[in-house]
Amino acid sequence: MIKTQKDYEKAVELLKKWAYHYYVLDNPLVTDEEYDKLYREVEKWEKEHPEKIDPTSPTQRIGDVVLDEFKKAKHITKMWSMEDVFDENEFIEWVNRVKKLVKEFTFYIEPKFDGVSLNLVYENGKLIRAETRGDGEIGEDVTLNAKTIKSIPLEIEYKGLIEIRGEVVIKKSDFDKLNEERIKKNEPTFANPRNAAAGSLRQLDVKITASRPLIFYPWGVGYPIEMLIEEDLREKYEKEKAQFIEKFKTYKNLMDFVYSLGFKEPPKRSECMDIECVLKKYKEFIEIRENLDVMLDGMVVKVNELDLLDKLGYTQKYPRWMVAYKFPALEKESILKDVVIQVGRTGVLTPVAILEPVDIGGVIVERATLHNFDEIERMDIRIGDHVIVIRSGDVIPKITKVLYHKRTGKEKKIPRPTHCPVCGSEVLDEGAIIKCQNLNCPARIVNNIIHFASKNALNIEGLGESVAKLLYEHGLVKDVTDLFNLKVEDLEKLPLFARKKAENLVNAINKVKGIECWRFINALGIEHIGEVASKKICEKFGIDFYKRAPEEFYRIEGFGPEMVKSLEEYIRVNREKIEKLIELIKPTNPKKEVKKSIFSGKTIVLTGTMSKPRSEIKEMLEELGAKVTNSVSKKTDYLIVGEDAGSKLEKAKKLGVEILPEKRMWEMINQS
Repeated sequence: MIKTQKDYEKAVELLKKWAYHYYVLDNPLVTDEEYDKLYREVEKWEKEHPEKIDPTSPTQRIGDVVLDEFKKAKHITKMWSMEDVFDENEFIEWVNRVKKLVKEFTFYIEPKFDGVSLNLVYENGKLIRAETRGDGEIGEDVTLNAKTIKSIPLEIEYKGLIEIRGEVVIKKSDFDKLNEERIKKNEPTFANPRNAAAGSLRQLDVKITASRPLIFYPWGVGYPIEMLIEEDLREKYEKEKAQFIEKFKTYKNLMDFVYSLGFKEPPKRSECMDIECVLKKYKEFIEIRENLDVMLDGMVVKVNELDLLDKLGYTQKYPRWMVAYKFPALEKESILKDVVIQVGRTGVLTPVAILEPVDIGGVIVERATLHNFDEIERMDIRIGDHVIVIRSGDVIPKITKVLYHKRTGKEKKIPRPTHCPVCGSEVLDEGAIIKCQNLNCPARIVNNIIHFASKNALNIEGLGESVAKLLYEHGLVKDVTDLFNLKVEDLEKLPLFARKKAENLVNAINKVKGIECWRFINALGIEHIGEVASKKICEKFGIDFYKRAPEEFYRIEGFGPEMVKSLEEYIRVNREKIEKLIELIKPTNPKKEVKKSIFSGKTIVLTGTMSKPRSEIKEMLEELGAKVTNSVSKKTDYLIVGEDAGSKLEKAKKLGVEILPEKRMWEMINQS
C-alpha cells in the first residue's frame, strides 16, 4: 500500500525494474498479476498527487494526446543512409575502398533490422526528444509516441547530451496478430512488419501507438560521435567527441555502453579481424534469421575503430565507414495461376494459391496461403493477378499485395465453394470459415490419421501421409481406433508393403501404449488445443480430463471461451471414442516427484514480492512436499514473506502463524 512519497518512489523504481526485465531482458521477475496490481496502486497515488508524479514512471508512457500534426525536429548530427552491397564481390569492393584511406582496421558487425529508424535525444539523463529520420537533417518529433515503447528508457544514467539511434520493429508473431485483428474489424492489413512498425510509430493518436507491441533496438550513436549539422557547436563538440573516442576506442565498446544504459541488445553481434570472419558471420546470420521473431534484411558492417571514422568521412549520401550487407530477398512478385482447396481434419476448407514458381531467398515457391474466402474477397484476388509473395521461415508463404495496375481484364474471380471438393457434400458457409460437415469425408479421416501419428502426437514412425492414404483407400483404417487392429498379414497385401515394413509399422503402433498423457490429448486433434494446452490439461486433470465439467477448464491459465467450448463440444460428441482409445493406448498421467524436506506435509501461504515469480516458488515448494494455499488460516504452518507484504501478514500475526522471510525459506531448504 502506497502511503507516502517515499513509498511511491520505491514502487516506481520497482515497476521500472520489473518492466526492464520483461521488455528488455525477456526475463520476467513477477507475474502479470503482480505487476498490474502495483501499477494500479501507483496510478491511484498519482491521481491523488498529480504535482508529485515522477515523469519516468511507467504510467507516464501511455498518454491521452491526439496531435494535429507532427512538429519538425532538427537532428544534432545527420542521420545518414547506408550503402548497400548484395554479394561477396560487392562487399570486398567496399573493403578495398576503405583500405585506400586507412591501412589497418577491424570490423564491428550487427543485424540490420527491417523496421523504421528513430533518433533518441537524452540530456541530463532524461529522454527529451525522439525523431524520425526524415531527410537526414530534419525529421518529425514523435517523442510522445516513443515514450509508449516499453523498451525505450525514459531515463538513463549517462548525464551528458547523447543521440542514441536504432530501429523500431514489431515481432513477426505480433504482426500476424495485428493483421488478424484488423481483418476482424474490416480494416486494411499491413503488407509486412516494417510497414506495421512505421505506421504504428507515426500515429497522431498516441493511444494507438501505445496499443501496438513495438520494440526499439539501438544500432548506433549520433552526437557526440558523428558529424554535426550546426557548425557553431563544433568547439564543444570536438572536446566531447575526443573524450568519447578515447574512452571507448571501438564501436563494439561504444555499443556495450549503450546496452548497459538499459536498452535491448540484438540477438547477435560481434567483432571481426578480417574479411573471412565477416563472410562467416554473414552466413551465420542467414542461418538464424528465419528462426528470429524479428525481421532482418541484412547485416551491418562498420569500421570498428572510432578514431578512423572522421578520417574515412562521408560521401554525399553515405558514411564511408559502414555498409549494409543485404540478405537475399524474401519478397518477390509472382502470378496467381490457380486456387486449390484443401480440407483439414476438422472439415475446414482452406484456399491455397498456385503460383508461377519464384525463387525467394533460395527457395522455389509455388504455393501460398490465401487464409480464407473472406480474405480473398476483401483483397479482391483473382486468378491471373500479379501478386507480391512473402516467405518467412518454414511457414507457408503468404500473398501480401495484389498489383491491380497490372490487370489486363482477363483475370477471373475466385468463387466461394458450395460443395466439398473431396466428398461432394454441401458445405456450411459461416463467412470466414467454410466447413465440410461430413464426418466420413475421406479428407477428414486421412488428415485425422496423419495428425494422430505425427511427431508431436503419438509419434508413430512410418505412418506418414502416403501410408495413411493407402490404409484408408484399401479399407483397413476408417477411424484412428482401427490402427490398433492392424495385422502384419493385412499390411503385406498393400502395394510396396514388404513383410519387414509391415512388421515395423505394427511394432511402431504397439509402442505407443503407455504414451504420455499430453501426447494422447494432442493426438485427438481437438480444435484450438495444441501441444502446450494439452500439457496444461494433463498437469491439471490427468487422463480423466474428459470427466471434468466445462467450467473447470477455465481454471487453467490461458484458457478462454473458445478453447473451453471446443473441448466441451469434442468431449460431448466423442466421449465413447476417447474411452475406447484410453483402453487401447493406456496413456500415463504426468508424475510429480515429491522430495522429502523440512516443508513436507506443511501448509504454506506466500505473500509479497519475491526474488522469483511466486508461481515458481509455489511449484518448488509443492515438489518439496508442501501444500501451498492462497489464504491464511489456523491450519497454516508458515507464511513466507517477500517485500511489501500485505494483509496476509497482519492476519498471520493475529493467528500466531509462524512467519518466515523469503531469505530464511531458502536457508531452510539448503539445510534440509
